[in-house]
Amino acid sequence: MKEPHLKIFAGNSNRPLAQKICEFIQVPLGDATVTSFPDGESFVKINENIRGQDVYIIQSTCPPTNHHLLELLIMIDAARRASAQRITAVIPFYGYSRQDRKDQPRVPITAKLVANLLVASGANRILTMDLHAGQIQGFFDIPVDHLYASTVYYDYLMKQPSDKLVVVSPDVGGVKMAAAYARMLDAGLGFVAKRRKTSTTVEASNIVGEVEGSDVLIVDDITETAGTLTAAARLLREHGARTVRAAVTHANLNEIAYERLQSGLIDELIVSDSIPVDTRNLPITVLSVAGLLGEAIARINCNESVTSLFRIKGY
Repeated sequence: MKEPHLKIFAGNSNRPLAQKICEFIQVPLGDATVTSFPDGESFVKINENIRGQDVYIIQSTCPPTNHHLLELLIMIDAARRASAQRITAVIPFYGYSRQDRKDQPRVPITAKLVANLLVASGANRILTMDLHAGQIQGFFDIPVDHLYASTVYYDYLMKQPSDKLVVVSPDVGGVKMAAAYARMLDAGLGFVAKRRKTSTTVEASNIVGEVEGSDVLIVDDITETAGTLTAAARLLREHGARTVRAAVTHANLNEIAYERLQSGLIDELIVSDSIPVDTRNLPITVLSVAGLLGEAIARINCNESVTSLFRIKGY
């Protein structure tokens, strides 16, 4: 699996994940200085020869989002100016992905702007996971490999079978993801209709699907305040759900989220390490996607297909 022309570097957003990826594909993490000047400007220096190399830069755009995004752009530019043969931006969590359309007057499409910045900085390829909207891949004029954390979650969930499992999307927009989980797990399907009051407050109003006496699995791509999850969990319990768990790929948790998770409405929150997560002795299970991303990097390096990495039971 190890290739002589493969170099992996990481920014400061999620170095533990980068280290796990390197251990999986048995290559050392590249030597690079990624720091800041006293005035806050980012500084990058690649401390080894990468001329003609296949370079992978691992960086999630998690908080502080703008700082980590700029770090990524500067690292890509540094690699380009150091004559790397190919530069792949490995972005486990793609920030600004929820700003993918004009849903109000005079607002930007920031997901497209970020795509333009990545291409302009010199990225030749993007490797990412569970985009908020799959069509964001079309914002790029370079190849995008889009992976799904469901392949990692499936193995964990199958170790905890239920005689009556229902997969629920906490909003209408996530029904496609929920349907994929339901198909993989041979489970029922439902969704919750919600209305967002503020950026941190959500009201869940109706449930489509039968959940009484069932073990419910809520699936979503990202959570920050856990407002959508806890509102859905409360409504599901009112409708007779036996247990409520949630599987979320990107857990960008803030203080409001931790307070809501302490309510006990969600029996277990299953998340990936695409973003560093502090479990705080709460029922939060962190599953690593290092193997998934590492295998994808190895296959891209060898010009092999990555399609099989997101196929489960033939889907």
